[in-house]
Amino acid sequence: MNTYKRLAALRRGAVLRPSAGLDNPACVMGSEQACEHTLVDRDLNQRLFTYEMQVRGRFAPIIELLKDLSAMQHEADFIARAQQLAQQRLGYSLPEPLLGVAWVNGLDLRALHSHCIFRSFKACIEHAEADQAPWIERMAIDQAFLHACAYHTVDVSPCSDGRLQGLLPFVLRMASHDSIGVKAYAGALFDIELDLADWTRRELERLSGALPGAQDGDYLKIAVYHYSTSDPCLQGCAAHGSSDEQAMQAAATRLQGLRAAVDNTFGQGAAPQTLLIGVDTDTDAILVHLPDEHSAHSALRSVDNVQVFRETLGLPAPQARQAIARAVEAAAGGHSLRPGMRHLVERLLEANLSQIEYVIRHHAGRYTIIGHNERLICAGEAVSEVQLRNKFYFAHLDTVEEGAADMDVGIKIFNALNVSRGLPVPVLVHFNYRARVPGARERALQRCWRVKAAIESRYAALHAQGLLHCQMALSDQDGSERCTLIDASQDVSAH
Repeated sequence: MNTYKRLAALRRGAVLRPSAGLDNPACVMGSEQACEHTLVDRDLNQRLFTYEMQVRGRFAPIIELLKDLSAMQHEADFIARAQQLAQQRLGYSLPEPLLGVAWVNGLDLRALHSHCIFRSFKACIEHAEADQAPWIERMAIDQAFLHACAYHTVDVSPCSDGRLQGLLPFVLRMASHDSIGVKAYAGALFDIELDLADWTRRELERLSGALPGAQDGDYLKIAVYHYSTSDPCLQGCAAHGSSDEQAMQAAATRLQGLRAAVDNTFGQGAAPQTLLIGVDTDTDAILVHLPDEHSAHSALRSVDNVQVFRETLGLPAPQARQAIARAVEAAAGGHSLRPGMRHLVERLLEANLSQIEYVIRHHAGRYTIIGHNERLICAGEAVSEVQLRNKFYFAHLDTVEEGAADMDVGIKIFNALNVSRGLPVPVLVHFNYRARVPGARERALQRCWRVKAAIESRYAALHAQGLLHCQMALSDQDGSERCTLIDASQDVSAH
C-alpha cells in the first residue's frame, strides 16, 4: 500500500476499484517493463507528488482525530487535551464553544468535522505559494508558449467534478497565469452568455493595448469533459448520467454555441478558436478532439494519448515527437489545423505523457478511488490556489437559482459521500471582490449572506438535520486577502 492509499484509507465510503484486470492501458509496470517514457519529466512528477502528499496530509488526520475526541469528551481535562491533539495533528486549534459544552450536550462532531474541513482548506491556500513553488516554473505550457502559439487568452471550462480540480498542473501541465482563465461547470456546460462577455472584455483589452504583445493573437476556448474506463456506467460524468457520448457531444455543442454567439454579434469570422478534450479520470490520459476549419469537433477526429504512450514507449525523444506529430496529422483527416493549434495539441499530448506515467508510478496504474472523494463544495467563485484532484466540487454561480443544476449535482455527490455516513455537507460560499472599488468588499459579503441563505433554504431538510454547514469566505483580486473565513455568528440583520 503506497502513501496515497494509506491516506485515502482514512476516508471511508469512497469508491474503491477492484484490482483485477484494471491495469493502466498505456503500460503495466513489471519485472520486464519499466514504463519509463523518454518524454516524461520525472523530476517534475516527483515534485508534484510531494505537493499532492502535502495537501492531502492536511485532511487525512481529521476523521481519526474526531474519533479520539469523541472517546475522551467526558474527561475532566478534555478541552486542553483536545486542543493539544488538534495542534499536533492538524496545526490549528478548535472552537472553544464547541468543546466547552461537550460534557452536557455531547460533542457536536458534525460541526467540528465541517470546521476542520474549512480550516484545512484554508491552510492549503495559506501555504499554496510555498507548496507550489517547486513545480510552478517547470510546467510544459506557460504564458510564453501560448503567446508563441498566437493565443493571447486561453479560457478553460472543465466539468466541475472534483476529479478534474488538478486539471491544469497535473493533467495538462499548464501553468496558471493571467492568460488562462478556468471556470468549471457541471458537465462542462459553460454559460455561453457569460463567455461572450468574457471574450468581449479580452478583445477590448487586446485592441486597446492592455494585453502587451497580444495585438495579433487569438482567443482559445477549451472545454474538458470526462469519462471512466474502469466503471463507465457509474463513474462517468454525473451531469450526463455517465454517458460518455452525451458528455462529449454536449461540450462540443456549447463550443459551437459560443462561436455562433460571437459571429452573430460581431460578424462572421470573429469567433474564437475552440478545442475539445476528454479526460479518463481513472488514468488522467487525455483524448484530444481536433477541430476542423470551422472549429467543429468530432469523436472520429481525435488522438488518444493512451495509444500515443504505448506506441512511442522506448523511442528516443526526437522519434517520439515525430510520432506524435504523425498521429495528429493522421487524426486531422485532411482538415487543415492552424500552426498554433497544431503546436499546442502536440505539446498537450507530450505533456500529458508525464501524467500518465505519474499515475502508473504513484497510483498503481489507476487511481485507487476512481469515483468522488471531494472534501467540500465550493459555491460561487473558484478558489484557484488549491489545484488537486478530488479536493472540492465547484459550483459556479452568482445566485443559487442560476446555479441550481450545479449545486444539485454537488449535493447528490455528497449525499453519497457524507450524508450516508452521518457526516454533513460542507459548503464554502466564496466570492471575490476588488479592493480598489469602493464598497466592493461589503457588497461581496452581502452576496455571501444571500447565497448562504438561499442554499440553506433550497436544501432545508439537510440544514434542519445539521447535515449542511455553510461557511462564507472572501478574497481580494487586487490584494493579499485570500479566502478569509467569515464569522457567521455576527448580526445578519443587515444582510
